[in-house]
Amino acid sequence: MLCYLKLYKNTKQSIFIGLLAVFALNLSCKKEDNITMDELSKNVSIVEKLDINRIEPLNWWVGFKNSKLQLLVHHPNISGKTVQVSYQGISIEKVHKADSPNYLFIDLNISESAKPGKFNIIFKEENKEDLVHTYELKSRIKSSEEYIGFNSSDAIYLITPDRFANGNPKNDIVDRLHEKIINRNDDYARHGGDIQGITNHLDYIEDLGFTAVWPSPVLTNDMPQGSYHGYAITDYYKIDPRFGTLEDYKELSAKLAKKGMKLIMDQVANHCGLEHWWMKDLPFKNWINHQQYYEANMSNWDGDASIITNHRRTTNQDRYASKVDKENMSVGWFVSAMPDLNQRNAFMATYTIQNSIWWIETANLGGIRQDTYPYPDKDFMSRWAGEIMNEYPNFSIVGEEWSYNPLLVGYWQDGANNRDGYKSNLKSPMDFPMQNFLVEALNEDEEWDKGLVKIYQGLANDFYYASPKDLMVFPDNHDMSRIFTQLKGDVANTKMALSYLLALPRIPQIYYGTEILMNDFDKPGDHGLIRSDFPGGWEGDQVNAFTGEGLSEQQKDMQIFLRKLLNYRKNSKAIHDGETLHFAPENGVYVLFRILDYETVIHIINKNNNPIELDLNRFEEVGLKGKSVKNIITDYQFFWGDNITLNEKGSVILTTKLY
Repeated sequence: MLCYLKLYKNTKQSIFIGLLAVFALNLSCKKEDNITMDELSKNVSIVEKLDINRIEPLNWWVGFKNSKLQLLVHHPNISGKTVQVSYQGISIEKVHKADSPNYLFIDLNISESAKPGKFNIIFKEENKEDLVHTYELKSRIKSSEEYIGFNSSDAIYLITPDRFANGNPKNDIVDRLHEKIINRNDDYARHGGDIQGITNHLDYIEDLGFTAVWPSPVLTNDMPQGSYHGYAITDYYKIDPRFGTLEDYKELSAKLAKKGMKLIMDQVANHCGLEHWWMKDLPFKNWINHQQYYEANMSNWDGDASIITNHRRTTNQDRYASKVDKENMSVGWFVSAMPDLNQRNAFMATYTIQNSIWWIETANLGGIRQDTYPYPDKDFMSRWAGEIMNEYPNFSIVGEEWSYNPLLVGYWQDGANNRDGYKSNLKSPMDFPMQNFLVEALNEDEEWDKGLVKIYQGLANDFYYASPKDLMVFPDNHDMSRIFTQLKGDVANTKMALSYLLALPRIPQIYYGTEILMNDFDKPGDHGLIRSDFPGGWEGDQVNAFTGEGLSEQQKDMQIFLRKLLNYRKNSKAIHDGETLHFAPENGVYVLFRILDYETVIHIINKNNNPIELDLNRFEEVGLKGKSVKNIITDYQFFWGDNITLNEKGSVILTTKLY
């Protein structure tokens, strides 16, 4: 009986255990039916660690068209380790060693099944403790198609952040950086302007009528001196702490977006600053151009020792150009303090493209301005712009080609019919030719081949451009004399220059301070003076251009003129998208029309100091006779008849849109 009871008891236990196992299996199957492996991996908690000195990009996102991501890993002797990742939807395709033992480049594939979340990258080596670095995939805030770039409906305000406004004096000096001096009396020292200073004055910028802001680079420039301008970048993933923080930059973007405005980021693919962190430990022997020469001469590196570009940008198009000239143009350093990056190195190319995409997503950008566009490897620039525009089809990129030859500028625009078959993928070159024609037209006396005919013929060059309305036009910028200086202090000429550019089929950019006639008369062309402090941007300034306090009547008048013109332009479909019609200059008068549906904008440039009668019958084909027109600046209305008298030198801007 006892044996039977024992047997019964054991059998009962076995049956119970068996039933329990079946129940658990069924429960597991049901859970697997309802919970995806993505959710399981997401719910697995990880211990977050940051053992690695540097991994870039700092994070990434799910949902890109391109599933590839290449991580730059920098850490002492990291090349001796193997790499492991365990996260649903993420796989390692390849791990590349560099010439330096302190780098690895990891190729990841991010499948469509990958979900946002954090995962650990584990670096293993026999007989050594694992190194662990937690990496994050984020959700995107909006789709690629929702990133809308700038276009001909925009007007862009260019700012040198160090010289615009000091919103946070506490970040003026950062002890860990090389340059620790603020001196507003030195044109080439730091003055303390920052991102917060721009954010604080967005109402002023919006009130003027601008729809986009382009600050010159705000990334870290940890150089010993003279890097206030931002173009000697020493870390492509960090905001310079003297300008603020990443959160400050994102706040600027968010507040612009709230106003329906856009943030354009100034980027530099051609070169970095000599103090960039990787210059102490270059990953490959060809990471920068002339690298072996640089490493052999580091101890006495200066302007005499360095190999500088010949600046012969025509070699990009010249079918007769010698190999040596082509090479020197592309691989020579821009200046001795700015190493020339070698985009023919595949890892450098990928790094640069990913960096641009990282900033678009991180800061919700409305465009990129790319510095010194013709200087890097031009095949790389085609790939760079192409990959960005492929991911963001409604985005915008403007590239700097400082040439006064429309053939050279037009070569770089997407859609150009280039005989060599080059496809740039660049939407918006900068219209340096028109800027030059404009200054000549207004400074020269009127003759058959001088004066206003220069801009008339300059606009006629639009037949060559693939898309004239996507060119960025400007009266001046941060690298040239102020337009008021270029036009010899002539206010009427300055108004004519501004109004003409704002009426063209173009994207206009205006440099901060143009609205108050800032100038560089004391040292024409001096960069430090061109980038003078905006009055009122610093506590204690006796003149405040933001409020108008202390401005001269001439300065106030220019502010009002530009404000009225820009705010009209903001809502003018005829200027944004209309047909352009102009008439050859006669007797010092040049007339241009922008026409769309029921709106016609008439722009008249008059260089005569004495009154002159303008025969309106010459413009009969426009069809304005008998219609009411209004002066955009003065609001004066009249009927378009047989003639009008132009009483003084200057521009007249009229519209048929009366309300």
